[in-house]
Amino acid sequence: MKELSYLNKYFIKYKSYLLLGLLFVILSTIFQILPAQLVRYALDLVADNLSTYKSFEGLDLQEVFRETINKSIVFYGVLILLIALLRGLFLFLVRQTIIIMSRHIEFDLKNEIFNHYQSLPLSFYRKNNTGDLMARISEDVSKVRMYIGPAIMYGLNMVILALILLPVMFSISVKLTLYALIPLPILSVSIYFVNNIINKRSEEIQESLSDLSTFVQEAFSGIRVLKSFARETDSLQKFAKESDRYKKKSLQLTQVNAMFFPLIMSLIGLSTVLTVFVGGAEVIKGNLSVGNIAEFILYVNLLTWPVTALGWVTSIIQRAAASQKRINEFLKTENDIVSKQNIEKEILGKVEFKHVSFTYLESGIHALKDISFTVNPGESIAIIGTTGSGKSTIANLIGRMLDPTEGVIQVDGIDLKHYNPTHFRDQIGCVPQDVFLFSDTISNNVAFGLNELNEQKTIEALKNADLFENVMEFPKQLETILGERGITLSGGQKQRLSIARALAKEPCLLILDDCLSAVDTKTENNILNSLKKLMVNKTSIVISHRVSSAKLADKIIVLDDGNIIESGTYEQLLAYNGTFKQLHEKQLVNKEIED
Repeated sequence: MKELSYLNKYFIKYKSYLLLGLLFVILSTIFQILPAQLVRYALDLVADNLSTYKSFEGLDLQEVFRETINKSIVFYGVLILLIALLRGLFLFLVRQTIIIMSRHIEFDLKNEIFNHYQSLPLSFYRKNNTGDLMARISEDVSKVRMYIGPAIMYGLNMVILALILLPVMFSISVKLTLYALIPLPILSVSIYFVNNIINKRSEEIQESLSDLSTFVQEAFSGIRVLKSFARETDSLQKFAKESDRYKKKSLQLTQVNAMFFPLIMSLIGLSTVLTVFVGGAEVIKGNLSVGNIAEFILYVNLLTWPVTALGWVTSIIQRAAASQKRINEFLKTENDIVSKQNIEKEILGKVEFKHVSFTYLESGIHALKDISFTVNPGESIAIIGTTGSGKSTIANLIGRMLDPTEGVIQVDGIDLKHYNPTHFRDQIGCVPQDVFLFSDTISNNVAFGLNELNEQKTIEALKNADLFENVMEFPKQLETILGERGITLSGGQKQRLSIARALAKEPCLLILDDCLSAVDTKTENNILNSLKKLMVNKTSIVISHRVSSAKLADKIIVLDDGNIIESGTYEQLLAYNGTFKQLHEKQLVNKEIED
């Protein structure tokens, strides 16, 4: 229960639901026991008066006596019916309190986990895969909810029923009670072991289903590649193999499930037989009445479900504890991207790197080595380099997705670590190298960074990204729904839409991280010219492996293996006859070959 103690704060928050649920469980239990006692009274009434009734045979008094007994039995029957209705009402209220409490806690826990996920740095997502993150917020939380709701509800019912019912049974007959209860512990232990087997096989089925779902998702997401390589038949064979594995696991679970109810019914039957046998002997001795036998049979049946549920509830608690442990591991993960001063001010856009170095802890790669440069407000800088030179690391450092291992990054003369991260990022526009678009309308994708949808800003941003004319050609124009990850659009259109999304924010600092690779030179020039007009008195940082992206930049730095090997203007670097010129000539030759 150590891991589950994390949930105590939620139990305190929703204590009114829990206390009311406890009250309703007690009341429903009382009304659950009363009918058995009324049955005893009714049967004893008949049994005790049967000889008297026969003694009046042939007399008019016999009919009167029979009607009196009938009225008493009808009275008991009506009373049992009313008690059953009241018990049903309180059972309804039990579910309306405890189960609703579990849903509230599930809602709060999911929101807490999701909120914590969003606060964690990029390094966290480098170490954990998306499937595991989703499993903890969905599957694990669902297992925890089973503990908060059904396990607590049935656990309370079991404890309260035992506390109220066992003293009643022992007060009638200790001997009969002990014999009647003999099969029930065996039943509970058996259910516990059977349920563990069921849980284990259920988890295997879930894993198999997860693999099957992942395979199908990849097949549909990569349908273009699959069709291009004519691998439909091979894909179908793999699907059949995964599907067959899932089928076999399901059949194994069905075989175990088939044991469940026969096991319960056989042990309940044994308990009933023992009750009748031992109770009958006690009736013959005159220690018990016939009504007591019927009463005990009903009591045994009342105890059957709680005792059966004991193994099930124990298993639920074990699974919930394991799931909560997994959840706690992530909730205890702290965000190292924090600010002690939490400065919230409008930035002008002056960016300074002072002897900045960065090493990825996961891989040990030394991505940047003693990097220093300055970009003033209104200036644009191009960072050029080959793959793996450290360009994207600079973009992540400026957006404070990462913190430098050594050195200082200043914005407007203030250490970037002193800014409130959320407020700072709200003022910058970043177009990442890996373009991500949401499965939503084009207008909503462009307006993603805005507090409210502004159609005029959306249109202007699309024009500045040289995408407006393309969008107007779509049947639904701005309301065109994009497929998953923007599959509806071409590579170049996705990049331009991502640029439009950043421009719509009207940022003080714009970072383009190699996001023009899929557009042609003409479109690239149109976008860069628009940026030159838009980013007046603002800072723009263009990161690319293409030298053509650097034409309009005020400054250019060339990276190689995490080091700045050249810096200057476009003309200066061409005249220098170094790495930049070599890249320029190589890319110029490649362009001529493509043309």
